[in-house]
Amino acid sequence: MRVITGSAKGHKLKAPKGMGTRPMLDRVKEAVFSVLEGYGPIRGNVLDLYAGTGSLGIECLSRGASSADFVERNAHVCKIISENLAHTKFSERGNVHTMPVARYLASAAPPEKYAIIFMDPPYADPAIEEMIHAVADSALLAEEGLLIVGHAPQVVLADQYGPLHRIKFRRLGDSCFSIFEPGQLDESATDSAPEQAVQPQRSVA
Repeated sequence: MRVITGSAKGHKLKAPKGMGTRPMLDRVKEAVFSVLEGYGPIRGNVLDLYAGTGSLGIECLSRGASSADFVERNAHVCKIISENLAHTKFSERGNVHTMPVARYLASAAPPEKYAIIFMDPPYADPAIEEMIHAVADSALLAEEGLLIVGHAPQVVLADQYGPLHRIKFRRLGDSCFSIFEPGQLDESATDSAPEQAVQPQRSVA
């Protein structure tokens, strides 16, 4: 597992052993950030839920995000995230929160809303839709922000959760990701097919 590009390009990241952590595969992460590049440079505050190794948030910091919050309930895994932040020299821009995702979403009060929220839970997590609703209800996502959800192919997500609607879906082998943004669903512009793409309409900032 490595940082793909940016100021920490090539840095290898630690992963906890035997903890059931399933980091997003590099090829899937590359696909996610290839899509995000189409929305402009990554800036602002980023939230990495079910952070695991911290790979997604650290990739954002490497690409120019001003700060990142990492939420992971396991203290040992949080220690690994802190070590990865130190290794990539992002400790001053990263904050690690040792708590369940639901608690963070219910209590967080960041100084600014998040430009990007990553949610990469265990693929069989039955609470995945509940947590998407929690993100939608939390008002933590910026008006022009993006929510990226990693999930298994057998997990069928809706195209709309409260104020969030899906604009992109991609499948790579046994991994999928869906991208949501605030606003009402426009079915003519929604990419719900694995091999199709929606042209980006604005920047992530």
